[in-house]
Amino acid sequence: MHHPPTHSIPRSTTRTALLGAAAALLFLTGCSDPGEKKDTEPPTTPTGLTAQAGSATSVHVMWQPAKDDRAVNGYEVYEKDRKVKTVAGDRTMVDIDGLSPSTAYTFSVRARDAAGNLSEATAAVPVTTPAPTPDDRKAPTTPAALRGTVDGGRAVTLNWRAASDNLKVTAYDVYQEDTRIHSVSGAETTARVPGLRPGTVYTFTVRARDAGENSSPDSNAVDLTTPAAAGKGPATAPTGLTVTARKGSVDLSWLPPKAEGEIASHELYLNGKLATTIVWGGEPPAGKATYTMTVTDPPGTRYSVKLRAKLPDGKWGDFSAQRTVVVQ
Repeated sequence: MHHPPTHSIPRSTTRTALLGAAAALLFLTGCSDPGEKKDTEPPTTPTGLTAQAGSATSVHVMWQPAKDDRAVNGYEVYEKDRKVKTVAGDRTMVDIDGLSPSTAYTFSVRARDAAGNLSEATAAVPVTTPAPTPDDRKAPTTPAALRGTVDGGRAVTLNWRAASDNLKVTAYDVYQEDTRIHSVSGAETTARVPGLRPGTVYTFTVRARDAGENSSPDSNAVDLTTPAAAGKGPATAPTGLTVTARKGSVDLSWLPPKAEGEIASHELYLNGKLATTIVWGGEPPAGKATYTMTVTDPPGTRYSVKLRAKLPDGKWGDFSAQRTVVVQ
């Protein structure tokens, strides 16, 4: 369960916000039409499951999407019989962290639809995390000659020259403007990055990582532009923002934008200036999100408030509509 954040705004001429918050979640429930036929058909089983150790304590799990007669709503990732992760239905990869070094694991995945029907599990895929290297403080060399090609309107394929390490490169991490959005094993020098938006400029770099979690410097950057699609495309701004003043606090409520993956953070702007970044420590809201700020400014102080979300492709989305609130 997530606990509502508190956020203090000191009395000052700039009225900036102090850092520190957590968020409370509200989950939306849908109402079905009594005449609607009940969905009892489970999704197909995901295919192409792979599991690759990215370090001594993490594994990168990937699969090909399942199909459903309506829509795949999510994927459940299991280590043996224990569910360890749930991701949105438009995601087909996830990092499993907090594992033990030098340990054998087996992972499988099941698809889930909106009615809660689960597919059969994929065949379990084994993977063994490497031994810890507590004395390894030397980072890999920089991956070189990064280049890429656009693969349709929503994906790119990247290639680079291998890095070297005093022990072993265990993973390559793909970054889009300083946000890690993909990983492949240290044996690969190519990556297909899906889940992008049409008509968007992306800047990619790659870092090599070893079992001691040492990361190389960034590779050269490559700019790729996905072709525009017909129509305006999905909206990226938070919607339904409401701002309510109470004695000593201001409550915010909004709907994060729909995106191909999790919306894990938002930037909060007060009077046109960045005040803080709202980050969820666990899974982000599955519906309406809420945030509470504790304010110390005198009654009558006026704030203009707006938000924007960081999207799964590493880009900041559009701003929400701006709201004005007066401190009570």
